[in-house]
Amino acid sequence: MAEQQPADDAVPTFREAMSAAARRSGLGKVTPGETPTAGALLAAIGGARGLVESILPGLGFLVTYTITHDLVPSVLAPLALALVFIVVRVVTRQPVTTALAGALGIGISATLALFTGNANDNFVPGFFINGGVLVVMIVSLLARRPFVGVIVGLLLGDDDWRRNPAKLRVATVATILWATLSAVRLAVQVPLYLAESTEALAATKLVMGVPLYAALLWVTWLLVRTAWRAREEPADGR
Repeated sequence: MAEQQPADDAVPTFREAMSAAARRSGLGKVTPGETPTAGALLAAIGGARGLVESILPGLGFLVTYTITHDLVPSVLAPLALALVFIVVRVVTRQPVTTALAGALGIGISATLALFTGNANDNFVPGFFINGGVLVVMIVSLLARRPFVGVIVGLLLGDDDWRRNPAKLRVATVATILWATLSAVRLAVQVPLYLAESTEALAATKLVMGVPLYAALLWVTWLLVRTAWRAREEPADGR
């Protein structure tokens, strides 16, 4: 008689896979009902190490290009830093997935710039990423399933959030803010790319990167908390 397959080995459903992905997102690192803290926000953007790994490659490009105005060292410096981050994580027995993803993105950008011989093309993949985010946010709004609400619903197992006007409104506002961030990045950076203002483009990407992401994550957290906190509280207030 064949031995029954353990339930734990079952293939996760699409919803379970999406919930796991949501928990790994920035918002998934915090609980929407909790009081926001600086420590929780830092954890949501990857902790101190994640912050360093996010900022240093871009800073390395800016410093190297400003000093040398040479394409090759400017695009290879961030890649070298990304590889160092991977080695450090391996040596310290830390998860390397995030570092590998960062290195892959930097490698694609460097390859494109080296292939075209234009340092500005190092930033083209970022344009596609922001454009993709903008499209996803707009489509979710048009479908009346604001993306932020979908993520929070997956995190909290709240399937009925769209039936609550307050939750739907908050999710809509937060999703519009994320769409606006991507749109503003494109509106500022694409003209600099077309003008071939490499140093200004690199500096702008740094300023509009992690700092704005962290600020908007904080605002999103505050907005979501106002609508979803009531779900955790008893109706009689006790």
